[in-house]
Amino acid sequence: MRVMIVAFVLGICALPAAAQSPEPDDKRFTLHKVDDGYLRLDGRSGAVSLCTRPDSGWVCRAVPDERSALESEIGRLAAENAELKRTLLDRGGSLPGLPPRPPADVGVGSAAPTESDVDRVVALAGRLWRRTLDVVGSIKRELADKL
Repeated sequence: MRVMIVAFVLGICALPAAAQSPEPDDKRFTLHKVDDGYLRLDGRSGAVSLCTRPDSGWVCRAVPDERSALESEIGRLAAENAELKRTLLDRGGSLPGLPPRPPADVGVGSAAPTESDVDRVVALAGRLWRRTLDVVGSIKRELADKL
């Protein structure tokens, strides 16, 4: 993980160098010491390699570019998602996250409340109001008794 962070920082640091005019070949690579060996940064291409020294001599292996792998996976998943949506729509389904379409024979809001419905709502509101007043009155009495 530390190698990846160092590689990312080195890659960011190399961006201004890449915008400048090319330098002689002897300054093309920059080496930075890490636990396992050296990180080699190519000043022209921005490629990062981890160089180690096993028994046979120095070996440099490219550090995988995590960002490009993630971007390619995002592209693949977006294409797969679009294909699945097309398949779902072709089969007559609806896309997730969208409200389902109501059936054509059901009218929305077509039935008006009857007079008995209105009477029940008014009676309920009256009962709730009376209960609220009773609670307020009991709280006032309790406070008056304490003082």
